Amino acid sequence: MEAVDRRLCSRFLLSLLLLLSVPQSSSVGVGINYGQIADNLPSPARVAGLLRSLNINRVKLYDADQNVLSAFQNTNVEFIIGIGNENVENMMDSAKAQAWLQQYVEPHAANGRISCITVGNEILSGDDTVLMSGLLPAMQSVYQALVSLGLDKQIYVTTAHSLQILANSFPPSSGSFREDLAEYIQPLINFHAMTKSPFLINAYPFFAYKDDPNSISLPYAVFEPNPGVVDPNTNLNYDNMLYAQIDSVYSAIRVVGHTDVVVRVSETGWPSRGDSSEIGATPENAAAYNGNLLRRIAMNQGTPLMPSIPIDVHVFALFNENLKPGPTSERNYGLYYPNGAPVYNIGLKGSLPGKSGSLAAASNQLMVTGLISFPVIISLLAALLLYSDITSWFPDT
Repeated sequence: MEAVDRRLCSRFLLSLLLLLSVPQSSSVGVGINYGQIADNLPSPARVAGLLRSLNINRVKLYDADQNVLSAFQNTNVEFIIGIGNENVENMMDSAKAQAWLQQYVEPHAANGRISCITVGNEILSGDDTVLMSGLLPAMQSVYQALVSLGLDKQIYVTTAHSLQILANSFPPSSGSFREDLAEYIQPLINFHAMTKSPFLINAYPFFAYKDDPNSISLPYAVFEPNPGVVDPNTNLNYDNMLYAQIDSVYSAIRVVGHTDVVVRVSETGWPSRGDSSEIGATPENAAAYNGNLLRRIAMNQGTPLMPSIPIDVHVFALFNENLKPGPTSERNYGLYYPNGAPVYNIGLKGSLPGKSGSLAAASNQLMVTGLISFPVIISLLAALLLYSDITSWFPDT
């Protein structure tokens, strides 16, 4: 009878081991933009707990905040970090670029947690020609500094663009860059091809819908069922605007002579609130857009033009940011309120740990810092399972 009990115990432990080996929240394979233009956000350590509970392991920052990077030190989160527009000119100096990398990147590079550095944001759609002229030299300087530190195979260098750099975006096969940007775009694309780094775009179907709701179908904008739009040049059918936007950029890159540069979406999202003039900014539409987008990502879908390349997206944004300037929508792109409550339900199962000092925060911090983690739990259960099996070989006499 005792031997039977031991076998039952062994089977129970094996079942428990297999159960805990499977992540308890399904990964959506999506990245998130973690903006911090607010005065009421939770601490980075608590945010690390939230993202762990969501099983999101790709985060994009707009700077190289050491408090954030340190809080995520013992997690498996991979970061895109940013060099702000105000610091691009400094990066043209190779010595300053290397000093910046040694201060902000090297301390976190050993475990491969930084995968990308963005040099500036939406510079080419601005009107600062000095900054526009300095963008590529700054990117080249940062890249060469990475080479000198032996990090160029681990971390790529890029920049993020607004779709305002396009002269034409529809049909997608006719996508083209603005002629007045040709002197900047062509060498930039050449740099991406040489370094095998992605071309990043900030793509927001919301803007197109808001500006012309009578011509653009809401279901087409938010991934809801619709007949789609056919590109007359390729006969490809597009059932959502985001994919059309991505493919228009691929087409524009082909026009300048390249088919060897991948396009990734560094920002996309939909606001849950807006001014009276911001048509479509509602919780229902935001939930539809982001929820349907996550489902597409989980399916590893490619676009009609590039079906074999799954879309790569960082959703904007993790939290509502109450200090962002501009229209109301700018402060309402978050999936979560700063207190950890979801702004709307899209099926994400996660929670923000309690404040420091609470039992919930303490247990979560143990999980985040790796003192108690799934690998440790699995190892302990494996040891118990082995012990159970061994003792079953020597029944009491």
